[in-house]
Amino acid sequence: MDRDDIPAGRRPPSAAAGGPVSYAIFRLGRIHRIRAAQLLRKVGLHLGQELLMMRLWESGPQRQVDLAVEFGTDSAGMTRIVQRLERAGYVRRVPDPDDRRATRVEPTPASLALRSQVEQIWTDLEQFTVGAMTAEEQRDAIRAMERLEGNLLAALAAE
Repeated sequence: MDRDDIPAGRRPPSAAAGGPVSYAIFRLGRIHRIRAAQLLRKVGLHLGQELLMMRLWESGPQRQVDLAVEFGTDSAGMTRIVQRLERAGYVRRVPDPDDRRATRVEPTPASLALRSQVEQIWTDLEQFTVGAMTAEEQRDAIRAMERLEGNLLAALAAE
């Protein structure tokens, strides 16, 4: 891809000229996170907390250490996320029946009202993201992103 093929306002800085796709992913991801954070703030959640809640709603109680691994954070980071959700009344920590040293995190009944709000936020975010794209364009975009994800996963595995 030639630099001139990219509209002037979207061209990467010269230091990133060798990575126009990576720069486009960065720009898209940044804007997507900003919009998602705006929507989540309306229900009192921070970006990423909805993903943890989705996991708990889908799978039930999980060990906190396993959640940290799954979400790519350290145990201190996961503890902060869980504490915020606990203060909001959406999760509770309980002893792990299989390992007395471990803690499980489970969704509270109060979190069930939040679930429908999170589902609506994700529906709205999808609409803001895809706009007037046709179903075929959406499928093509998903296929391209899956291929890019596969490329990156292969590179990570090779390290």
